[in-house]
Amino acid sequence: MSMRCQINLRILISSLCVLLLGGSIAIWQARNAVDKEVDSSINLAVQLIKSGFAQAQHTETDWLSQFNALKETRHLIIQLKAPSGEMINVPQKNRQTNHEEKPPHWFVTLVEGEHPKSEHKITAFGGRQLTLMIQANPLDEITEVWQESMGFFGSLFLLTLFTFLAVNLAFNKALKSIDIIVNALKIIETGQYQQKLPDFSIQEYDSIAKAINHMTGELKTSQQENRALTSHSLEIQEDERQRLSQELHDELGQSLTAIKVMAGAAAHKKADIKQITESIISVCEHMMSVVRSMMLQLHPLVLTELGLKAAMEDLLNNWSVRNPALKITINCPDEVDALEQKINIQVFRIVQECLTNIVRHARASQAIISLEIVRLPAAGKALRLRVTDDGQGCAADKIKTGFGLAGMRERLNSLDGELTIQTKPEQGMCIIANIPLK
Repeated sequence: MSMRCQINLRILISSLCVLLLGGSIAIWQARNAVDKEVDSSINLAVQLIKSGFAQAQHTETDWLSQFNALKETRHLIIQLKAPSGEMINVPQKNRQTNHEEKPPHWFVTLVEGEHPKSEHKITAFGGRQLTLMIQANPLDEITEVWQESMGFFGSLFLLTLFTFLAVNLAFNKALKSIDIIVNALKIIETGQYQQKLPDFSIQEYDSIAKAINHMTGELKTSQQENRALTSHSLEIQEDERQRLSQELHDELGQSLTAIKVMAGAAAHKKADIKQITESIISVCEHMMSVVRSMMLQLHPLVLTELGLKAAMEDLLNNWSVRNPALKITINCPDEVDALEQKINIQVFRIVQECLTNIVRHARASQAIISLEIVRLPAAGKALRLRVTDDGQGCAADKIKTGFGLAGMRERLNSLDGELTIQTKPEQGMCIIANIPLK
């Protein structure tokens, strides 16, 4: 259900509740008002009639005819009874009632109370004893109450209608803003991150629009970085394939050709079999060395066969041989060998990239690689990798986000990990990676 329908429905329910409560109160007050009005009219009529009879110079019926003409007696039916029990006819005022103005029967039933016939002994002019009989007739008062109630409920209906209009007018602009935001989000959902929301006059919607625009800007930047990283990865992949193809052609192809030639020479009777055999063995050892180097570049077998600790130590030895000016230290507990293979290979590649960056950019003399399993308050156990160097460092806001750091972040994202970089000018750099463990 839309917001507009929900608000209108709640206003309608609230109005009905007010109507029921107001109607109940109105009927209760009307009933009390009718009872008080009728009782007051009866008491006033009795007092006036007693006083009038004592001073009347005319007959009782003439006096009562004049009394009945008063407006105040509209709620009463007045009769006289002689001591003999005979009813004395009293002319009543002509009550012209408009049937269309009469209240409905159910309203009369709710408002009209019980008003028994009242009898009073009076002494008429000349000492004659009569019985005054007064019967309440509250229809006129109920009619007035009904008209007042209709005015109240009409006002309530107009107020409810005005509230509906005011709320709908007030929410029209807000709902249009929501439609604009929803339509923009649908466009953003398709990957069109250049979509921007306009400024809104309503502060809350304007804050939402600014937050969405900031989010789309970040998404667009991430999309561009991912595309650049993907393109770079494809270029590296093609370069690697080309290099491997060249090595296979230059190294393995020539070696196999040499073996073939030497095998053909060995078929001659005067061939020096011993020398040919030694040459073939030498070429095969070279081929094995080349194949081992290629396999190490493609995937370190020691990582699969001996675990992460042994692979890290082998990596340290290789880098130390190639870069004797850089002193590399590694701290790695035996527990890391129990980690999942997908974690091992990603950590191994991250350390490779860190060492590459240190050699290329840091101008460091020492690097420390530390691996440990720690306990995090929220995530439980985690593998923490820390690579520290004593190189030139830089300001934290001037770190260049190249493909190396982007690649490390992508590797950690695939493991639900996070990367933290701490650095200051001339104080080296520390790269910390936390990888949650199941």
